[in-house]
Amino acid sequence: MTTPSHPVAGLAGFAGLAAEQKSQDVTDWAARIGWVVGLLLVIALVYWLMREGWKWRATLQGDLPELPQVPAGPGDPKATMSGRYHGSATAGQWLDRIVAHGLGTRSRVELTLTDQGVSVVRPGARDFFIPAAALRGARLDKGIAGKVLAEGGLLVITWSHGDRLIDSGFRSDHAAEHTAWVDALTELSGGPSAAAVPSHDTEGTR
Repeated sequence: MTTPSHPVAGLAGFAGLAAEQKSQDVTDWAARIGWVVGLLLVIALVYWLMREGWKWRATLQGDLPELPQVPAGPGDPKATMSGRYHGSATAGQWLDRIVAHGLGTRSRVELTLTDQGVSVVRPGARDFFIPAAALRGARLDKGIAGKVLAEGGLLVITWSHGDRLIDSGFRSDHAAEHTAWVDALTELSGGPSAAAVPSHDTEGTR
């Protein structure tokens, strides 16, 4: 005859299983928390390295003069454009980002073209002005300062500042405006320059 299991022994068995399951759950949570903490530390390290690299690049570009400010009376607008500023780079080298004086900060932008030059107004970032005498050309492109868009999706203005030739990239909220801006800037600058070649092609051959 089979002897019935004692109720107390059965309860002890269930208690043991519950304790084992609870211990396993605690172990799993500890492992998960460890992974999360490790991931956060890696992200923080990457962010710190990027920030230090940014500061180092700004130091190397310390010889870049202060940017011209938007004049009080820039003249009658020939064209206006709302969109985004995607950054600046050394002309012909689309990955050689320029970060000094806030030129590396991507932002919304309002562009106004007059006979005096181009007013670059950036909410939340530093405004600047590109004098007509500094303009060296304009073109449609697809990439600048590490930002890649569709072919012809970027208006790139080439201008001189100090002893540097700079490409600055803008994208209108209405991309159809780009061609008219290229024509107007080319006319104001006196015609395209040798620097107005697709910068990503130049960089890609190196």
